[in-house]
Amino acid sequence: MTTAPRRALVRAPSPRLAQGLLTHLDRVPVDAELAVRQWSDYTRALTEAGWDTVEVPAAPECPDGVFVEDTVVMIGGTAVITSPGADERKPETMGTSVTVRALGYPTATLDAGTLDGGDVLKIGRTVYVGRTLRTSAEGIASLRRICEPLGHRVVAVPTTKVLHLKSAVTALPDGTVIGYEPLVDDPGFWPHFRPMPEEGGSHVVDLGEGRLLMAASAPRSAELIADLGFTPIPVDISEFEKLEGCVTCLSVRVRHAPDGES
Repeated sequence: MTTAPRRALVRAPSPRLAQGLLTHLDRVPVDAELAVRQWSDYTRALTEAGWDTVEVPAAPECPDGVFVEDTVVMIGGTAVITSPGADERKPETMGTSVTVRALGYPTATLDAGTLDGGDVLKIGRTVYVGRTLRTSAEGIASLRRICEPLGHRVVAVPTTKVLHLKSAVTALPDGTVIGYEPLVDDPGFWPHFRPMPEEGGSHVVDLGEGRLLMAASAPRSAELIADLGFTPIPVDISEFEKLEGCVTCLSVRVRHAPDGES
């Protein structure tokens, strides 16, 4: 039996990146050239950690296209194509759908409502979904109808202080939820919640073997996480942070094999 490939979907920044949508932040200048270099460093970090990066076709007309996480949610080996809450972002899903189908993954689509992938936090077989300006109650119900037959439970989480649920919280490999407390609607909602000292410390990408990709803007949080026995891998994503982006937004990890692979 072969090991399932570890793939990470990514998409290169659009030349129009600086025009990306903003909800909770004021607009500040974005250095598009620096953003491209930061994106290259980010993808290199994934590769060096043993992940095969798969580029979704570029979407130069979509300023937010680099935030590929919002276009698909992996539920086991099934790729759920989302329905972004901002109309401007709906064209982004086409390239992602083509890519996961080409890789052999079965796909599912929502039958109602809107949903951004950044609102979905998976911990084991529980799928937490932020009820935000981008993800509607109908979208959550639609995802629930997809997830339950696949053996996953959907739990809705009211989220009002940030763009997406995963802008507020993510989870360590042991299931502990981490977040910057001023931006978390109800820290007591989570059975095991650990506050981070910096907003950027709320976001980690689990690369396996205890390695966690983190924003370089959160050095104190990295120290705290290292003290818990994990290995932080910092990357500078300053230009994406200006657009309400974080380390989770820039990739979609695909851990399961598609049909026909072991």
